[in-house]
Amino acid sequence: MPSKKTARVQERRRVRMAPLRTRAKSSVSTARKLIGSSEIEAAAEAVTVAVVALDKAAQKGAIPRKNASRRKSRLMKQLESAKRD
Repeated sequence: MPSKKTARVQERRRVRMAPLRTRAKSSVSTARKLIGSSEIEAAAEAVTVAVVALDKAAQKGAIPRKNASRRKSRLMKQLESAKRD
């Protein structure tokens, strides 16, 4: 069980980071849905929004930097694959 101070700090950090993580996850899932539905123009915009959200979340420490990089890479790869088909 963490100390009372650690619990307070963890709660403040959770409240601060949760919206960043949520925004990143939501934008990634929206982009993936658009890629799957073959709406390439909208998907490209959604991927850009997702990349920005992931970068901001990583910059502020809500998700690890390499995690954001991996997600961006996979998302771009999916978009390029959809463009070719």
